[in-house]
Amino acid sequence: MNNPVGWFEIYVNDMARAKAFYEAVFNVTFSKLESPDLDMWAFPMDRPTYGASGALVKSPCVSAGGNGTLVYFHSADCAIEAAKVADAGGTVQKAKFSIGPYGFIALVKDSEGNMIGLHSMQ
Repeated sequence: MNNPVGWFEIYVNDMARAKAFYEAVFNVTFSKLESPDLDMWAFPMDRPTYGASGALVKSPCVSAGGNGTLVYFHSADCAIEAAKVADAGGTVQKAKFSIGPYGFIALVKDSEGNMIGLHSMQ
């Protein structure tokens, strides 16, 4: 049985700004995905590791901000990434809070207005 999510895409309006936001908050480097119609940059991916990878996508068909799906990023302590959000051009919507035995989350908006979640067990 596979996990329900195999891939995600976060739609952006300004690719350079969005890449800078995610690189600053998560300390990652994106790789270009070749596509004839879309500007796509993939998050780092380790196929045998648990979880799904995804990409930032600039598409004339989908605009950024408030599209109804919330992606949660794993971390050791979600307060660390949340503390980087404002300097990277985003806003913290709800600072780190407990979700009981499931750990902690913080809710933030990226530089494009997309809401994302940060999750940690501590």
